[in-house]
Amino acid sequence: MTGPSQPMAILDRTLQILTEGELRLRGFLANASNHTLLCQVGPAEDGMHAVYKPSSGEQPLWDFPTGTLCRREVAAYVVSRALGWDLVPATVLRDGPLGPGSVQLFIAHDPRLHYFVLVQDERFHPELARMALFDLLTNNTDRKGSHVLLDQDADRLYGIDHGVTFHPQPKLRTVIWELGGTPLQGEWRRDLKRLAEQLVREEDPLVQELCSLLSPREVAVTATRARALSRTRALPDVEEEQRPYPWPPL
Repeated sequence: MTGPSQPMAILDRTLQILTEGELRLRGFLANASNHTLLCQVGPAEDGMHAVYKPSSGEQPLWDFPTGTLCRREVAAYVVSRALGWDLVPATVLRDGPLGPGSVQLFIAHDPRLHYFVLVQDERFHPELARMALFDLLTNNTDRKGSHVLLDQDADRLYGIDHGVTFHPQPKLRTVIWELGGTPLQGEWRRDLKRLAEQLVREEDPLVQELCSLLSPREVAVTATRARALSRTRALPDVEEEQRPYPWPPL
């Protein structure tokens, strides 16, 4: 149950404002492990709210290079857009009041309508299944229930918080396991096949963009995952011994 993709002109304008508009800090978002700030971007009459995650506010992790989480946020958006899935809100990398970081369009939503509520409504199952597939592709290490949003018009699901993604080693942790066994639509598999073919062409602008955000190895492994998933018929079931759940789950 999702609405149509944004018209290109609207998306381009959104990206322009996120990239060029003045960032005015409005406050910290609670319960975030890294610095996560709500901002007003651009003029009041033509601006928008956005979530700013400066690299200077990232807590060090033993398995991810320091200062790269904001780049992974942007890479997730780039891959989502390349697939034509539009699961991730528009996100850019830019300088801000606290230094370089990711700036992502804020999606107005009701925080009470998180994954554990949405999954009870079968209308959302196709899009949740596609989000689970996206997590497999990006090797999402932290898909909590609160990272799945239903926009205020109740016609589109978004996934947020992709700072710990694209690791070359398997690290999947997600709450979206109820849909294990769901058949993967042929269109999704064709999208993944196209992406896999695109990611092995070094001269492709998409590869160059992703290599400015991720390591070449991470891009290459993403291509391998896309190829494998394009041949997969259904979402996998949970394997408890792998500890595939994030903590906390919400």
